[in-house]
Amino acid sequence: MFIRTLSLIAAAALVASPALAQDYKVGSLEISQPWTRATAPTAKAGGGFVTITNKGTAPDRLIAARSTTSAKVEIHEMKMDGNVMRMRELDKGLEIPPGATVELKPGGNHIMFMELKAPFAKDTRIPVTLVFEKSGSIDIELPVQALGAQPGKH
Repeated sequence: MFIRTLSLIAAAALVASPALAQDYKVGSLEISQPWTRATAPTAKAGGGFVTITNKGTAPDRLIAARSTTSAKVEIHEMKMDGNVMRMRELDKGLEIPPGATVELKPGGNHIMFMELKAPFAKDTRIPVTLVFEKSGSIDIELPVQALGAQPGKH
């Protein structure tokens, strides 16, 4: 009975493992916790989220992102303008100071996918190329969590 239970646990872990996020490294940057949310069937946009840690001694900058899943991809910020939350593209990208960790997360800085070619479906992965000013480009994947998923719940 113990061996059967252990086998079931191992099988469940193997089935669940594709949903686990992978960590990446480019230059002195570590990219962790990549994810996105499923989108509604009629959605034209979606957000992408990652954590970037600069282990180096010089600043770097996330200057662009690309993906085959949408016509446009931009680096966005969200901030309050009086009583209104506004979202806009960061024209000069997002600085990653040396020794700092920068989170791209819901309600803050994020990757914005616009003119989606198809909805983001739960339990799939969205390919993204992140482009950094000094470290260059890296291809990553964002595991798609449930519609409405929150940070730390994946």
